[in-house]
Amino acid sequence: MKANCWTGRNSVEVLDVPDPSILSSRDAIVKITSTAICGSDLHLVDGYVPTMEKGDILGHEFMGEVVEVGPGVNPKLRVGDRVVVPFPIACGVCAPCRAELYSCCENTNPNAGISEKLFGHPTAGIYGYSHLTGGFAGGQAEYARVVLADANVLKIDSDSDLTDEQVLFLSDILPTGYMGAEMCDIQGGDVVAVWGAGPVGQFAMDSARVLGAEKVIAIDKEPYRLAMAASQGYETINFEDTDVRSALLELTGGRGPDKCIDAVGLEATHGASHVQLYDRAKQAVRSETDRPHALRQAIMSCRSGGVVSVIGVYGGLIDKFPAGAWMNRSLTLRTGQCHVHKYMKPLLGLIEQGKIDPTRIITHRLPLTEAPKGYDLFKNKKDHCEKVVLKP
Repeated sequence: MKANCWTGRNSVEVLDVPDPSILSSRDAIVKITSTAICGSDLHLVDGYVPTMEKGDILGHEFMGEVVEVGPGVNPKLRVGDRVVVPFPIACGVCAPCRAELYSCCENTNPNAGISEKLFGHPTAGIYGYSHLTGGFAGGQAEYARVVLADANVLKIDSDSDLTDEQVLFLSDILPTGYMGAEMCDIQGGDVVAVWGAGPVGQFAMDSARVLGAEKVIAIDKEPYRLAMAASQGYETINFEDTDVRSALLELTGGRGPDKCIDAVGLEATHGASHVQLYDRAKQAVRSETDRPHALRQAIMSCRSGGVVSVIGVYGGLIDKFPAGAWMNRSLTLRTGQCHVHKYMKPLLGLIEQGKIDPTRIITHRLPLTEAPKGYDLFKNKKDHCEKVVLKP
């Protein structure tokens, strides 16, 4: 089969690789009908996530048709079913899974010892996201093996008229954006500021509005991303030509946003060149692994007693974390890889009701064979690229 593979830093190639097969009784094989390139895939390509190996199949946002099931799979999941696959792999029975903390599953990462060394405790297995998270083959391919399939897919009813593009992002970025807003504990009248107007940031904005935010503010430097946010009625700040904290104070009567969402993560950039250069230099010599510009700004900008929600991916260590502001101003910091399984059905309902339109962020549709072009467009923000969907 064809699959998009990591072949080195800043290099991906579509290669011929062996078809996946049933390895465990609860596995299923899914023929991929739609898959996507995620912003966190860029962290792999840029070399910031360790343990990638040449030939690893990328991709953790995918859906398709079940073509084979193992003998131990629950009979409710059958060949021919149309399914969306969440990016974290959950066992469904460990303590974190029972608490609906699915991305913290204790049983699905065969390389748990590696993640323990980096994070202190193991994390769940993740498709196409390095050997740190299990080395599972990803979904930017013609077929994928789905592990513990009956616990790790969302079936889309056979009589549903929803297109792939309406449900594909239930695999990751829509639940991630929603969880970012939900962790804010939004109350009527709240002002919510979102750092990053990429796909996850756009969905965090949509979710904040659904959850009752009075005003939503998008912060980014790409005019086309800010225009996309503005088209939905959100306020916008371009951090390259505006001091973010000052602008937020002006927009909130001097108090700062009630809730702040970091939808950027470890490759954040800063509008001030000297600050940007400082963190790039620290990162280059591995004095820190992640650039925390967005996180610092969110903490310093949030009103006292507010909530900072972090859904941008961080992988290691950061420098100059403003712990004093966090502690002395009674800020609540909430974060986590998304517990996708928890949100899939409720969000499917919102899509069916027309309250959220996931398709609005799609700007590019390409065949799987053009995945390297898609990565180039997305990474380098060419042709106003916001989200790339690949069709095998």
